Amino acid sequence: MSTTSLPAPDRSPRLREALLAAAFTADGLLDLLGAPAYAALARSETVPALRATRGDFPLDTLVRLFLLQRPVPYERARAALPLDECVEDGWVIRAGEEVRAAVDVRPYSGPEGQDWFIVSDLGCAVGGAGGIGSHEEGVVLGVGGASSTLAGITVRTPVASALDLGTGSGIQALHAAQHAIRVTATDLNPRALAFARLTLALSGAAPADLREGSLFEPVGTETYDLIVSNPPFVISPGARLTYRDGGMGGDDLCRTLVQQAGDRLNEGGYAHFLANWQHVEGEEWQDRLRSWVPRDCDAWVVQREVQDITQYAELWLRDSGDHRTDPAEYAARYDAWLDEFEARKTKGVGFGWITLRKSAAATDGNPSVVIEEWPHPVEQPLGAAVQDHFARQDYLRTHDDAALLADHFTLAPEVMQEQVGLPGAEDPEHVVLRQNRGMRRATKVDAVGAGFAGVCDGTLPAGRILDAIAQLMNEDPVLLRDRTPQAIRLLVEEGFLEPVGEA
Repeated sequence: MSTTSLPAPDRSPRLREALLAAAFTADGLLDLLGAPAYAALARSETVPALRATRGDFPLDTLVRLFLLQRPVPYERARAALPLDECVEDGWVIRAGEEVRAAVDVRPYSGPEGQDWFIVSDLGCAVGGAGGIGSHEEGVVLGVGGASSTLAGITVRTPVASALDLGTGSGIQALHAAQHAIRVTATDLNPRALAFARLTLALSGAAPADLREGSLFEPVGTETYDLIVSNPPFVISPGARLTYRDGGMGGDDLCRTLVQQAGDRLNEGGYAHFLANWQHVEGEEWQDRLRSWVPRDCDAWVVQREVQDITQYAELWLRDSGDHRTDPAEYAARYDAWLDEFEARKTKGVGFGWITLRKSAAATDGNPSVVIEEWPHPVEQPLGAAVQDHFARQDYLRTHDDAALLADHFTLAPEVMQEQVGLPGAEDPEHVVLRQNRGMRRATKVDAVGAGFAGVCDGTLPAGRILDAIAQLMNEDPVLLRDRTPQAIRLLVEEGFLEPVGEA
């Protein structure tokens, strides 16, 4: 399908009204299908949803038409849609006495319960009726786990300008439009820009400034308060599929994006990326990522998963449907992936999040660069937790040990203490503090650390609390003050303690 054959967005408000009137929303789908069929649809299994939509209500018709992508009778489609307009504008196609969808239209719930619609190519909504597979060059996918993850980790403060680089079907631009005065969205694929325009229009959002081109080329030297990108990060032996293969060798595309982002950020601005990176023989992956960080930015890099090269190749060969091709052709393509990794001495591939913040402290030579592995469950959305992370780094950079001991702290909300040891033992082997929010971290503390955290209510300065603990434990208060600040610093850095200044 060419760009010119995609639907026209001009009368999208009329179509939106019809979809909402029929309860063609995320909540409406759950009510109609029920939880099991709804979950099955996310696994690309359509039979339960087909059974649940055998009625003749408008919602049944719309689910079959746009989600399950089955032809529906003309009269039923006319009862659910402004059909003449939808046919004329290219949303649906009439074939005799039946109507079929021309594009995938998928309800999506915004962070504040907004009823949005993501428009993409047929059969390409991740977890939709078609699933992923057998994609052609230039295809535009719908919302998947990666795009939802990126939306969840993005800091959502009001900004003047936002850039969605590699917009795809427009989901990040749609989120940004809720808190940015001006949104620019770019993509190398002109079809993606056309779909992003449809997504914004059908969701009732303000239009974005859409620009065609690669990486930062379409925006030149313009700067932004927020940059987000779910780029084509797959490390592959070629550039077969625009939506996933970056066309650069190895992880060069992700590296280039991160390295160039600092020059496009305004002071205090954030850039959020999803990325893949190579684990190379003889090199620490943390050092590789550290070399990507611009000199004028703080950074927080979280590695969520690592796959060996065989797992990685098989994942993306399945994604493109190559496992369903001729066995000899599949083997040849598998070989090509392994040849690429061998040539680059790659032993594994990491996946995760990269967040940059333009920082005067970093420009002055005192950056905060935190690179960690955290494969454990987290609580999305994490945007506020990301913002808090950088605020804590600012605090720690400006407070030496003496300043820490003079300050007041409170225990962060929903932190629990766990004592681990043998049943019946007088004292636990160790104590663990555990967060139930955000990153859901856990950290082992000694008796001093547990006692200190337990009484932090903002009333007393840290030094006074340590003096009281020293007296209770019959320890030298001077030595305790000397050795404890590093533990306090760690508890603050990981979000267990919150500085409150003087009481």
